[in-house]
Amino acid sequence: MIRPAVAADVEALVALEADGLGADAWGAQAVRDELAADRIVLVADESPVTGYVDVSVAADVADLLRIVVSPSSRRSGTATALLEAAVARSVALGATRMLLEVSDANPGAIAFYDRLGFVPVSRRRRYYRDGADALVLERPLAQES
Repeated sequence: MIRPAVAADVEALVALEADGLGADAWGAQAVRDELAADRIVLVADESPVTGYVDVSVAADVADLLRIVVSPSSRRSGTATALLEAAVARSVALGATRMLLEVSDANPGAIAFYDRLGFVPVSRRRRYYRDGADALVLERPLAQES
């Protein structure tokens, strides 16, 4: 079940961050700040929470800030379901395209985004703590007529 994240999810989201993002993981305060901000934050609640997505929408652009899935739930469709739910909410808020950064050292994530229609539009040199470049990817979002 995909649902909006709530304050009671903070501990689970911090654990997902630590498992999935290592040195780049957000701590509890950063997660609380995201929940308090004007963001789309959704969780895959399969008792326990197995993943989450965080998107910021400004005007016609949706920025995918985070998508993290527990190791035991990877390749199960959880990330796709989270992303598509966030896309639907972004479109409802007027977004016509989605942007994200992904490490060029993460071929699995790059392949995932490619399958979902994202294309590279830019590169940010030495963007991550480990020195990896960030690929900036973009996907047009279908608008309901």
